[in-house]
Amino acid sequence: MEISEMKEQLCKVCHMMGENGWGASNDGNVSVRLGGGRFLATPTGVSKKLMEPEMLVVIDEKGDIVEAFGGHRPSSEIKMHLRCYAERPDVGAVVHSHPPSATAYAAAGVPLADDALIEAFINLGEVPVAPYAAPSTEEVPDSIAPLLKDHDAVLLANHGALTVGVDLMHAYFAMETLEHWAQISLNAKLLGGAKPIPQEKLDQLYRLRNQYYHCTGRHPYDTSRPDLQK
Repeated sequence: MEISEMKEQLCKVCHMMGENGWGASNDGNVSVRLGGGRFLATPTGVSKKLMEPEMLVVIDEKGDIVEAFGGHRPSSEIKMHLRCYAERPDVGAVVHSHPPSATAYAAAGVPLADDALIEAFINLGEVPVAPYAAPSTEEVPDSIAPLLKDHDAVLLANHGALTVGVDLMHAYFAMETLEHWAQISLNAKLLGGAKPIPQEKLDQLYRLRNQYYHCTGRHPYDTSRPDLQK
């Protein structure tokens, strides 16, 4: 994909995030791996609803600006994105946002782990909560690094959520799945709580994930249940 097309796609994703209500004001940030040690990233101080291609910045692996216009610069949270790329060569895009229901779980320090939704289990598996970390510091990438080995989605304690994907749309849809799961989980609590899928059925779903769904990325079962990968 040409960089001009990538910029258009990234802006479209930002607009959808804004329309979904995944943050207030200028919350959240998105980035894409371009190759050659370069990354396309959203700038700081701009609402996702108002994002335009000329506002996006290109940075290198250290977070230094390679290309930017109009005085735009990347968010200080780009450190978190760069750690994702460093830890996971398979990751092509990173989405960070504050979707209300998922962020409620993050604020409560509660992982999404009820294993009650087929699609959520197949696509994400359990979503853990990374320890509290001060924004814009190295604490944030350090808090998520141990979790990236097994997870494509992470809740950030008292902050929001992070998803990664092989490309931008996979990362975006992972966030969409995460928020949808959180909404259903909260509603299920009003009805007495979600009923978990039995363990043997989860094992079956994981086999189906490998055999038929051709899911990209990582799943908690990849390392915890290697016997099911056969």
